[in-house]
Amino acid sequence: MEVYTIGFTRRGARSFFGALKEHGVRRLVDVRLNNVSQLAGFAKRDDLAFFLGELCGCEYRHEARLAPSAEVLARYRKGGRDWPEYEVAYRRLLDERDVEHNLDRSLLEGPAVLLCSEHTADRCHRRLAAEYLRERWGGFGIVHL
Repeated sequence: MEVYTIGFTRRGARSFFGALKEHGVRRLVDVRLNNVSQLAGFAKRDDLAFFLGELCGCEYRHEARLAPSAEVLARYRKGGRDWPEYEVAYRRLLDERDVEHNLDRSLLEGPAVLLCSEHTADRCHRRLAAEYLRERWGGFGIVHL
């Protein structure tokens, strides 16, 4: 089984939805803290859910337990932490939330994709979330679209 990750920043709708269709994604799991920002364009929660259903036959789910807390995110964005510190803080948050026991493994079936805003996965919590769940649950590869 493969679990995908994708970001929408610097990506047009054709490329974004095309990638989901190409990989047969059936469930998008939104792991953003703020999924209703006006800056999100086509990826704003309600619009995204509509487009996913219409264009891809895909289900939309928001999973706040995989989102960073406002505090952790603010410290990183305001320059108070570097990336390695953010990784530690975010993984600690997942441990505190006990996500491997509080999430149903079927969330990643589908195939499924984890969504966040970052253009690439190298410095994005969607990658960290996927890796964390793979470490705890096993049985899947991770592909960044």
